Amino acid sequence: MKKIRICVPIRHFIGSLVMLFLITGCSPQNDRKQILEGDPDNGGIILPDGFSALIVADSLGFGRHLVVNDNGDIYMALRQLNDGKGIVCLRDSNGDGRADIIQYFNDYPGTGIDLHKGYLYFASDEEVMRYTLIEDQLLPEPSRELIASGFPEQNQHRAKIITFDDTGYMYVNVGAPSNACMESTRTPGSPGMDPCPQLERHAGIWQFKDDVSNQTQLEHGYRYATGIRNAVALEWNHAVDKLFLVQHGRDQLSQFFPALYSEDDGVNLPSEEFFLVEDGSDFGWPYCYYDHQKGKRVLAPEYGGDGEITGRCESTTDPIMGFPAHVAPNDLLFYDGNMFPDRYKNGAFIAFHGSWNRAPQQQEGYYVVFVPFKGEYPSGEWEIFADGFAGKEIIMSPGDAVHRPMGLAQGPDGSLYISDSRRGKIWRIMYHVD
Repeated sequence: MKKIRICVPIRHFIGSLVMLFLITGCSPQNDRKQILEGDPDNGGIILPDGFSALIVADSLGFGRHLVVNDNGDIYMALRQLNDGKGIVCLRDSNGDGRADIIQYFNDYPGTGIDLHKGYLYFASDEEVMRYTLIEDQLLPEPSRELIASGFPEQNQHRAKIITFDDTGYMYVNVGAPSNACMESTRTPGSPGMDPCPQLERHAGIWQFKDDVSNQTQLEHGYRYATGIRNAVALEWNHAVDKLFLVQHGRDQLSQFFPALYSEDDGVNLPSEEFFLVEDGSDFGWPYCYYDHQKGKRVLAPEYGGDGEITGRCESTTDPIMGFPAHVAPNDLLFYDGNMFPDRYKNGAFIAFHGSWNRAPQQQEGYYVVFVPFKGEYPSGEWEIFADGFAGKEIIMSPGDAVHRPMGLAQGPDGSLYISDSRRGKIWRIMYHVD
């Protein structure tokens, strides 16, 4: 049989392929998403060369932690109810990087939020609950399942933060209800209670089953670690299968013990501490604090310390890194995406919210830092990654800041999302290779 040769001009062939990709949504690069451009001013923040940022949404409410689903949907916890709801849910339906569908959900305010095994988990100040996610829907099922409750009531450090390991457990921060477990709370010269009764149900991390309903702290919770004043930045590092947190250090050394500490000491001490947490770890609160300037843990003045004595603190666990005092670490994320340069892989991003107790001197924080890691430990010094959130060079009070970075999340493409607690703004940070 005679073969018939069909000739098609190459430009027509290429044009047909392009049309096929447009119609089917296929692409020769494994369905690569369109490349998004950042805002001209990066949404008002300062980033390293090669990075850009765009504003996903603004004026959402008092934002806390946030999480991004595999389809790009965003869920952010709110510190106060907005129109009676405590979670804001966002979707970008047209692929321009901006949220064009914004809905509110859930009847409770809170901070802790995570996606795990097809559920949206949320932690109010008193309970941990979860909601079933619905395929292709932004909002979860409206009915909640109570997972953990029975936590003690407290006025200070009451926010509950949650994270999950890979073996069926959930971890919950229960902050200390005081600054330093004084006999007379926040009173100059008051000694500390010894032993500190607050350690029984506070100042630590409690472990629960991740899928069992109606657990309570007393009956089902297991105290995984203790001696932690407050850990708003809590994260399970899946690359090394370990729990990490960054602690808020104690306040007011110079105000309460002026004979031992100068004003500068009170501003610069103690360190905000980065912990690698093992089962049974004791990090020393309230008896001890870490002095990053001396590189050692020392006995607190409430318990006979003078800024030099180590005493009982020798038996506690040191941090893997110390940060400046009173910068308020409020979220921790280990980056495992592929968008950013290789040096960021498996490193830690930490959001510093800024604090109040450097007064009367200038406040610090209001930035996101990066810590390179090798295995379980930092492999280099910390560095400021994203800055300019405060909108001013000099901040004397948190109320002076235009924005305060709060929560961190990683998107499915490797973008880094940052939430703001002042005005409810969300930034999306991307890296572009020229």
